[in-house]
Amino acid sequence: MTESSERAELLWQPSAERVAAAAVTRYRAWLAAERGVHAEDYARLWEWSTTEPEAFWASLCDWFDLDLGDREVVLADRTMPGARWFPNARLNYARQALRHTEDGDPERPAIVHLDEELIPREISWAELRRQVASCAATLRELGVRPGDRVAAYVPNTPHAVIGLLACASIGAVWSACAPDFGARSVLDRFQQIEPVVLLAVDGYRYGGKEVRRADVVAELREGLPTVRHVLHVPLLDEPTPDGVLPWAEVIGRDLPADGLDFESVGFDHPLWILYSSGTTGLPKAIVQGHGGIVLEHLKEAALQLDLGPNDRFFWYTSTGWMMWNMLVGGLLAGTTIVLYDGSPGYPGPEAQWTVVERAGVTWFGTSAAYVMACRKKGLTPRVSHDLSRVRALGTTGSPLPPDGFRWVYDAVGADMWLASVSGGTDVCSAFVGGSPDLPVYLGEIQCRALGCAVEAWDEQGRPVVDEVGELVITQPMPSMPIHFWNDPGDARYRASYFDTYPGVWRHGDWITLTERGTVVVHGRSDSTLNRQGVRMGSSDIYEAVERLPEVRESLVVGLELPDGGYWMPLFVVPAPGHTLDEALQARIRAVIREEVSPRHVPDEIIAAPGVPHTLTGKRIEIPVKKLLQGRALEDAVNPGSVDDLDVLRFYAEVGRSRARAQESRQADKPADKPEDKPVDKPLDK
Repeated sequence: MTESSERAELLWQPSAERVAAAAVTRYRAWLAAERGVHAEDYARLWEWSTTEPEAFWASLCDWFDLDLGDREVVLADRTMPGARWFPNARLNYARQALRHTEDGDPERPAIVHLDEELIPREISWAELRRQVASCAATLRELGVRPGDRVAAYVPNTPHAVIGLLACASIGAVWSACAPDFGARSVLDRFQQIEPVVLLAVDGYRYGGKEVRRADVVAELREGLPTVRHVLHVPLLDEPTPDGVLPWAEVIGRDLPADGLDFESVGFDHPLWILYSSGTTGLPKAIVQGHGGIVLEHLKEAALQLDLGPNDRFFWYTSTGWMMWNMLVGGLLAGTTIVLYDGSPGYPGPEAQWTVVERAGVTWFGTSAAYVMACRKKGLTPRVSHDLSRVRALGTTGSPLPPDGFRWVYDAVGADMWLASVSGGTDVCSAFVGGSPDLPVYLGEIQCRALGCAVEAWDEQGRPVVDEVGELVITQPMPSMPIHFWNDPGDARYRASYFDTYPGVWRHGDWITLTERGTVVVHGRSDSTLNRQGVRMGSSDIYEAVERLPEVRESLVVGLELPDGGYWMPLFVVPAPGHTLDEALQARIRAVIREEVSPRHVPDEIIAAPGVPHTLTGKRIEIPVKKLLQGRALEDAVNPGSVDDLDVLRFYAEVGRSRARAQESRQADKPADKPEDKPVDKPLDK
């Protein structure tokens, strides 16, 4: 038995009843009966799904009763990039999502939505279909045709879901930004795709305040000359501007029950355009197709998350994050989705738990950062809230530390299925995540997702187990991007994923695959900390340091110096009421030395006013590294991609100060004295 297996601590084991009732269990039985595929457990099912991808994805079409027309050819070309799935198939995403108005109870809720008043409101499947039909008819009258782009500047409200489904129904291409994005950030995205219609909100409420956006919308209209029509969503009751169509008219048509027509499109017909964070340049405009998303999201919702018609699925997200698209994907499984538009911390840190309680949520997804914040504040949701309906909790956005795992079972529920997941905007899904028939071990993601040929590779491209390696995907997935928008010859697409290992997708995460098939994510490999040849992800540092109550947040980077040295500073944002004095610095060094690695004790610990994040809340490490190496701010980062530019200016000043100090040392050094070559520090004893 390996060391990692000996260390593994079992936190949760599903009951026999839960395993028997799971959709993935029924699917395995169906495979045996109908296909002669005998996968006795999840590990064997995963192995079959990745070694026989044509058979696996074709089986899902039958299991989910998908009408794709001609699907005799499943995978015409396995080459990555450029794999061609179901080249002769026809379908429509919206049709698959809204078919539950026909094969279920049309008066059952499709959407439950809340704002900061925390009052649940419901929209039935029948009413959702009616509003989508009206919106689609409006778009058609405005001249929107298959392939046209519709851009949306809207929060996480039903307007966004209706707009997406209406666009999909007519074959138009949806693309959204959250209204907390500023005009420059939005234009960086929407100008690339040249939309013909803009769906825009007048403002939103966040943290108990109204944020009006009429001026930003005016800038967007000015900066998007291809937009022919604007649809106005009056969340703050601003008057409809001249020449703009009010939302009440968009969805106000009284159409018959069968008044919604679905454009039959090819498997790879563009469904939506998502965006990378764009911290170091224009965001990548990632195009995904109807067929790939339908298959991937049905698999993820029904088999990995075990969602069905009796569930209420809530993931705290915004329309600017791919998790919103995943949340809407719950509709494909007939699940009621729960939308929340508001701050995660208003009126208090327990806000998300209140949403869960009041909306009757059965499957709750949130960020790892929120779980850790709840832990740090000493919350005990199982005591403060009625969580009796919740059977599963998911986390993503960053690796969930072991302390977060333990807190869930101590403070949320002992019989809670914890499905930590990790994937990417690039495939709009998870590579690794949960399965309801598997145990949960401390600090480990349960499994590799079905159909995702995930391996950990070393620098020579060899698979490794129980060692840190690059996350790679060795077989194509249907939801991989069709292409990037305006990317001649797929040059940027290839450079993003296939330059390191030709023909194999390199995602840019460090992971460890254990011999049990579980996964540990260590953070981004392009921000690796490499001390004396020992590589480590930054998340390992954050997990240890941010466990200290005196630390609110931290940021660590490692810089290769021109003379061969290596400098690894740790920036610390003290918690309110604390300062980064010598005693706290000593505690930080001690906890890293004892719980992480003596090689990775930072060279300096520096007090910082904040940690910069992308607009979707992820820590920005690479641009900070460039700033510390002396790059100008405008060269190191796209300002429109950062949540607080003033915080980033602090790091730019640290970089300038280091450069000035280095110049001063060079000037003071005698010309005939050879410069001592810095080396890595010896092990900190």
